[in-house]
Amino acid sequence: MSKVLGIIGGGQLGMMIAEAAKKMPNEISEIIVLDPTENCPAAQVGATQIIADFKNKDAIIELATKSDIITYEIESGDSDVLKSVEDKAEINPSPETLKIIQDKFLQKSFLLEHDIPVPEFVEIKNMDDVKTGLQKFGIPAMLKARRDAYDGRGNFKINSKDEIQKAYDYFKGQPLLLEKFVPFIMEVSVIASRNTKGQIKTYPLVENIHHENILRETIAPARVSREISKKAEEIAEKTMSVLKGAGIFGIEMFVTQDENIVINEIAPRVHNSGHHTLQSSETSQFEQHLRAILGLDLGSTKLIHNSIMYNILGDESFTGEYLPLDISNSGVFLKMYGKKISKPLRKLGHANIVGMKGESINELLNKLELLKPKMIVRRSN
Repeated sequence: MSKVLGIIGGGQLGMMIAEAAKKMPNEISEIIVLDPTENCPAAQVGATQIIADFKNKDAIIELATKSDIITYEIESGDSDVLKSVEDKAEINPSPETLKIIQDKFLQKSFLLEHDIPVPEFVEIKNMDDVKTGLQKFGIPAMLKARRDAYDGRGNFKINSKDEIQKAYDYFKGQPLLLEKFVPFIMEVSVIASRNTKGQIKTYPLVENIHHENILRETIAPARVSREISKKAEEIAEKTMSVLKGAGIFGIEMFVTQDENIVINEIAPRVHNSGHHTLQSSETSQFEQHLRAILGLDLGSTKLIHNSIMYNILGDESFTGEYLPLDISNSGVFLKMYGKKISKPLRKLGHANIVGMKGESINELLNKLELLKPKMIVRRSN
């Protein structure tokens, strides 16, 4: 019997989960999203919407009452409330897994307890803790919010002693941790999946390039040695086996100067660096996520085309309506998210540049450079 799928969050990730769900009518009959923005991206592709904050207790209870299974596209949901409604709907990843991951200090502590490599870190409760941590780690170091941070918004890199007070004040009393700075040579990620039966599969390692702490490009596969790829995928598989959550997890990592791997952060959801799978892989991350939470066998994670994902970001110079992009090019797949208003660095869409004819990564990078002028967001008036 097909199920009603509830999603906490109806942004672009919820939109693409909903689109994948529509292709599985035998498993999913209806999609309901909880999101505070009226006519959110997921609602624009046919999901029913409950308009409320992600942490609204009554709205979460309403979603659970109307759904057979709940998942999320943003890790800001209230894990305690979700735990309280498990008798009404199946929830994947589980509230316990969400609780561990949505607090970066708990997440790092959990990984360390299971001998999974992470940067050195300490809990921060006051300014004295920051100074003590900096004596231990040296400068630069990363001060981070423990919760509710994404796209680098919860990070402050302390580059000098003069910035210590500024960094501490930046977080306005939020719970924090301090992390030793990792002089990495590359940021990479593994999109990993685990179904409710414990089956685990990982997608090939990808390389990530950021702009202003926001992901700009993902290169699939990563331009690293087979040894580094294997090491990263083994760490991802171990992480999935100890977390025990069902679904897709985006596991962000650093490649260190001595060619080791450390985990930076984990997202318990489909991930921006997995968007390339829509055209590059035998199974997209969105279908795989649904297969995982429904307890179906996981699909093939084979990369069948080299690919580059390029995020379409709002221009830093304006906020307002913008002109539609016109990209008609073989092997280029444009996906816009239905957001009418551009804001500085807001994620408005992405383009996958795919080697449909066996093009190399270098050839795709050259193609991307030629296309970039067509992917600039311009004001409509």
